[in-house]
Amino acid sequence: MYIDPHIHMVSRTTDDYQRMALAGCVAITEPAFWAGYDRGSAQGFVDYFRLLTDTEPKRAAQFGIRHHTWLCINPKESEDIGLAREVLAEIPKFLDRPSVLGIGEIGLNKNSRNELVVLEEHIALAHSRGLLILVHTPHLEDKLKGTRLIMDAIAAQGVDPSRVLIDHVEEHTVRPVLDRGFWAGMTLYPDTKCTPQRAADIFEMHGTERLWINSAADWGVSDPLAVPKCRDEMRRRGHLDAIIKRVSFDNPKAFLSQSGRFSVK
Repeated sequence: MYIDPHIHMVSRTTDDYQRMALAGCVAITEPAFWAGYDRGSAQGFVDYFRLLTDTEPKRAAQFGIRHHTWLCINPKESEDIGLAREVLAEIPKFLDRPSVLGIGEIGLNKNSRNELVVLEEHIALAHSRGLLILVHTPHLEDKLKGTRLIMDAIAAQGVDPSRVLIDHVEEHTVRPVLDRGFWAGMTLYPDTKCTPQRAADIFEMHGTERLWINSAADWGVSDPLAVPKCRDEMRRRGHLDAIIKRVSFDNPKAFLSQSGRFSVK
């Protein structure tokens, strides 16, 4: 039994839900993200939010999987501040829907000034409503700088770091995130971010407190079964079942349950 706390099922087939259920997935959370192209209007995001809060929970339920979601305009489309603010004005209309856990995945893509402005406005919205936050950190050489900028922006608004998950951490960012009191997520990709083997290494180096694993499977090269594959890697290395369960079920459940809406029943 496991939770995949970051996966983009709008870009996956129904067969993937079936395979995940057979592998033991009981709940997922789906952050709003870039669709592979830049959307040209706020109405495009409104339609997307309807998909996340209505269609996907029903599709997941066919296979006994609880579906939860997060809403935002993602960092990659935040360069247009005018559009971003139009989208931000629409988000509150969806925040009372029963499957919405918070704001995400917000963050930075290229660490630009406009992205930072939109990030700060997302943080303010989440803080004003007492919502959880899920953060996207930049790729490759921008990751450490972007991670620090994001943590500083969150701290500046007085948000409790224990209610923020900073995702896509790697070997050089996991310790700074944990040391500042945030939760950290490791994304398991076949070629980038963390492989199951690298994630197991990180657990062995840094422990399992406030850490989780996710697939972030989307329309690119990714694997919706990455979490059970990481569980298998940890089992192969001799880790206790209780440790494997902690990082793939107990930890995400503990963080997500702070919202009051998360359920695995």
